[in-house]
Amino acid sequence: MSHSRTVLIDRHPGRSAQTIGMAKVLGTDPELIHEPSVGVVGTKGDSQCYLGVQAKVEAIHNCLLGKMGRDDGQMPMRLVQPEYTIATSDGIRNGTREMRYSLIGREVTHDALCEHLSATGLEGTIAVVACDKPPVGTLAALLEHNRPSIIMSDGPIHPGVDPDTNQPLDIVSAYQVAGHEDSEHRHKISCAACPGIGSCGGMFTYNTMQTFIGVVGMQPLHMVAPPSDDPRRLETFPDELADYLKGLIDSNTTPRDIVVRDSLRNAVIVAMAIGGSTNVVLHTPEISRAAGYGNFWKDVMTPEEFNHLSQHVVPVITDARPYGTYSMVDIDEVGGVQVIVRELLEAGLLNGDVLTCTGETLAGQIERLGTPAPDGRVIYSVEKPYKPTGGLRVLGGNLSPEFSAILKLAGVEGGLENNLFRGKARVFAGEQGLLDALDSDPDQFQNNDMIIVRYEGPSGAPGMPEMLDSTSRITTLCRERNIVVALMTDARFSGGSVGLVIGHVGPEAALGGPIAFIEDGDEIIADLNKNELNCTQLDDPKTFTARKAAWEKVVSDNGGHHPSCGIADTRLLNRMRKSAVSAIFGGGMHPNRDLWVSEPRNAEKSGFAATNKNRPETDKTF
Repeated sequence: MSHSRTVLIDRHPGRSAQTIGMAKVLGTDPELIHEPSVGVVGTKGDSQCYLGVQAKVEAIHNCLLGKMGRDDGQMPMRLVQPEYTIATSDGIRNGTREMRYSLIGREVTHDALCEHLSATGLEGTIAVVACDKPPVGTLAALLEHNRPSIIMSDGPIHPGVDPDTNQPLDIVSAYQVAGHEDSEHRHKISCAACPGIGSCGGMFTYNTMQTFIGVVGMQPLHMVAPPSDDPRRLETFPDELADYLKGLIDSNTTPRDIVVRDSLRNAVIVAMAIGGSTNVVLHTPEISRAAGYGNFWKDVMTPEEFNHLSQHVVPVITDARPYGTYSMVDIDEVGGVQVIVRELLEAGLLNGDVLTCTGETLAGQIERLGTPAPDGRVIYSVEKPYKPTGGLRVLGGNLSPEFSAILKLAGVEGGLENNLFRGKARVFAGEQGLLDALDSDPDQFQNNDMIIVRYEGPSGAPGMPEMLDSTSRITTLCRERNIVVALMTDARFSGGSVGLVIGHVGPEAALGGPIAFIEDGDEIIADLNKNELNCTQLDDPKTFTARKAAWEKVVSDNGGHHPSCGIADTRLLNRMRKSAVSAIFGGGMHPNRDLWVSEPRNAEKSGFAATNKNRPETDKTF
């Protein structure tokens, strides 16, 4: 033992006692206790999404254990025990008030992991992530901590199979039969939809964000698509991850060296090309903020550029659920997400020079993996795409002055004649009222109705729940009656939602956004030629002023908040209500809002030891 370490232990025996004891329990060298530390983190929750995480965490931990020491080729570092954050299941809680905790779960994961990383002082971290929100909270915390780290997806679930028709099923299939009159059929589908372990298998939010994390450089591309029960996740990936982490530590490569402007742009472009979840535009601003960019929509990509890319440059090149046929397991079988990346790289749509967690550039990973060309059935070419335009569109207009409203164009099944929808408002002050109406009298909804669900935003709900239950019932209703019923809300949607559904409308109703002033029967126009969402009646200044004044009186008479807002009866819900930023900035909890949304974060000002080394002042523009 060196003199310096001996002095440190002798002078601070209280600090050393538990660390020495832990080293003995874990089977590592007590002489390493004051060396930099490494560890594995994972997410636990109450659904099958999380059931495979612990086994992967333990496999990676055991792999690291064998690599700790002072012999040649080993890491002379202290190994800490695995740590877990907690999360809820979106799939179980859609349509319930508990769904308010889903997006909050992203924030809780972020906070808990931040505490672990900062208090433990981890110099190297491998994270195993599952479900929708924990991966984003995990990535944001790793970016803020900004020490060498790497992420691995736990993996998607295999599709279920309808026992009568032999057709593939997933959780969205189960939600879409909610209105079926035969209870035995409903039960049959729910029993068959989700076999085994793993997160949702379609190109819903989980796989959208796992693909995003891979493309942005924080997850090896070949580890994204294999299913949760793939033997590689226990037998070969752990050793690879440990070697990648060692390389990052040796080169002092941190998350902020990897997640730069061009890698963020790459990831957003790929999200368009896979027809990804609308949640990507909610999570990307939060990831961007954690990476040091104060405002994604100014510092990385403007809304106008986003729409230009989606309308004119980036096609959808996957035939994936929920808008198509196949699952992420099918994508894995034809080569994985690296096939998608290769195709977009060769088409000149991505910057292949950005750094990744493997120590290679994005293009270098693709070359080393021997990535095949698209098969033309599950993954298409850019030249002959599955759909000619990208899957996402952001909208402005008098109902979305923040330019925050998001439409998953890839999932629209009808109603956009000449890129225009014109409908009549049906207003609901909360999702439960809509669900009650769909349960009791679904025939009341008519062709070209525009359902308005408000007071479900980040502050209003509070928590900005997603609405897979509602959208699935509306989708089934439209298919059965061959009509178009649209929906817009200040809440958000599951990546499994399809139909003409527009979310993230901001400012939200609880904060006096124009969505609060819509009345039943108003004309609502979604114009994708102008990328605007408008209420005709609110174009009249007198009408707008009168409705706003009436709304403000209701708020004033109710002690400062609208009575349609949800009850914030727990500390977490109250914290969300008081500190949530708008959807355009990620919908997260940030008490000092100006710091997060007005300018790029300064390391000294924020208290984070962020190096930002190698960050270019300007990057390539596409």
